Amino acid sequence: MNKKHLLVFIFLGMNLISFGQNPKIYTLADTLRGSITAERQWWDVLRYDITVKPDYDSKTIQGSNSITYKVTKEKNNTKMQIDLQSPLVIDSVIQSGKKLSFKKEGSVWYIETPKSKAAAIHKIDIFYQGKVHEAINAPWDGGWIWTKDAQGNPWMTVACQGLGASVWYPCKDHQSDEPNKGASLTMIVPNTLTAVANGRLEFKKDNNDGTTAYKWAVVNPISNYCIIPYIGRYVNFKENYKGEKGNLDLNYWVLDYNLEKAKSYMPTEVHNMLKAFEYWMGPYPFYEDGYQLIETSHTGMEHQSAVSYGNHYKPGYRGNDGSGTGWGMKWDFIIIHESGHEWFGNNITTNDLADMWVHEGFTNYSETLFVDYIFGEQAGNEYNAGTRKGIRNDKPIIPVYNVNAQGSGDMYPKAGNMIHAIRHGIDNDELFRKVIRGLGKDFYHQTVTSRQVEDYVSKHLNFNYGKIFDQYLRTIQIPNFEFYFNADKTKVFYRYTNCVKGFNLPLTLKNNISKIKIIPSDNWQNTVLTKDQQPLFDAESITKMYYINPVLKTDIK
Repeated sequence: MNKKHLLVFIFLGMNLISFGQNPKIYTLADTLRGSITAERQWWDVLRYDITVKPDYDSKTIQGSNSITYKVTKEKNNTKMQIDLQSPLVIDSVIQSGKKLSFKKEGSVWYIETPKSKAAAIHKIDIFYQGKVHEAINAPWDGGWIWTKDAQGNPWMTVACQGLGASVWYPCKDHQSDEPNKGASLTMIVPNTLTAVANGRLEFKKDNNDGTTAYKWAVVNPISNYCIIPYIGRYVNFKENYKGEKGNLDLNYWVLDYNLEKAKSYMPTEVHNMLKAFEYWMGPYPFYEDGYQLIETSHTGMEHQSAVSYGNHYKPGYRGNDGSGTGWGMKWDFIIIHESGHEWFGNNITTNDLADMWVHEGFTNYSETLFVDYIFGEQAGNEYNAGTRKGIRNDKPIIPVYNVNAQGSGDMYPKAGNMIHAIRHGIDNDELFRKVIRGLGKDFYHQTVTSRQVEDYVSKHLNFNYGKIFDQYLRTIQIPNFEFYFNADKTKVFYRYTNCVKGFNLPLTLKNNISKIKIIPSDNWQNTVLTKDQQPLFDAESITKMYYINPVLKTDIK
């Protein structure tokens, strides 16, 4: 083990000890996948142009990826790291008409590229083929999905978040480097099927051999795992939506036998989604590429401008309400949640998988914003509190960096409740909305770190939320809010315990009669109360608004 890798393991071990978790042993493969290695650092992806020809019967694919890249600095290292997972294999690599040599180490392929000056732009063509990794329980395990529709026709797609796009095409499989100038996907499929992908259809070509080629493309930057083929007996209907930035093309791709059902169901849900989300989070981020909702065999995924949908045209999440409040059965969870990722996850993307709470926490909270917009503030509060039933506090939301590690699934409901607590604390929805919209505007089409988002929220809300983010994202403790009154209840004493030092979540407590705002810390403080303010310190009411444990102390002398 060289010094570089020894330091990586020491760093990981220290982080795991600090989290108080059983240590997980990360491998060199994890580091190669999750970090910006020397073989990744010197080049920047500008564009992917992918071609794939799947064979349904043999579960194999043939394809190529033409990668346009820019040399970011004078390079001493001529090796380029390309990721492609087994059992797929690279056949050949060509740049400027010349074949390049390459070798495989696990899921990493090192290509010997010619020397080049900084700022030079090149195109490298990678040809590959083989048996592709199959998803058994999509979208959670990931891979290529080979299935049949209800009428026995072939139906194919991919889901690969976390597992990585390199499970089906060669790429620089790291979230921090999106193709700046977009991407295209050409699919060669039997004439009996239709192929759909992200963005807009550039051409459809009959190959006169029983197959048809469909080329789709986006002009905006896009995450590797969001570039997805959808192949089946699809039919299309479309409409124009007048949104905040003008006309937005809406396209719906569904299995032919579900057309009438889809026409009567999907548009209403999508219109409500766009109204609510453009109000709270700003304009839909990909007007140039349009919005598509595409029926799929798995539950659903947030594939940019091509949201996959498998919720059976019913409200809730496959017939269930995750909040347990009833509000979740009044709208289609998959359409709302997966579309919410267009703002958080696709528009704003994290550099490292460890910061995925930015994707999932804000998108989880977009559900609350949707319920609030459509059904009212009380409904939103009830729904948000109800989602806490999914919090496990099994491990921190943010794990270690640079090893492609994902933290706890609490990145969904716990992070969503953290955001709601911040909103309640400031008690200023105009300011809160300005900050949420500002995130989308100021980090438009960018990759970010958690710290950038945290610092942005603190700066624009004029309060240091650093310890609050640390508490909910980096520990598994639920803060206690301890309080007690003096004899005549004209004064209340309060503090936080079971928390990081300096935890200072502001609390605004209110009802129809009165309101009070306090900023507790981990030291005892006190505030004078009016008679109308005394009922505000009610444990049940506080719990409904904030993810904390209120504790009325009765043993204080």
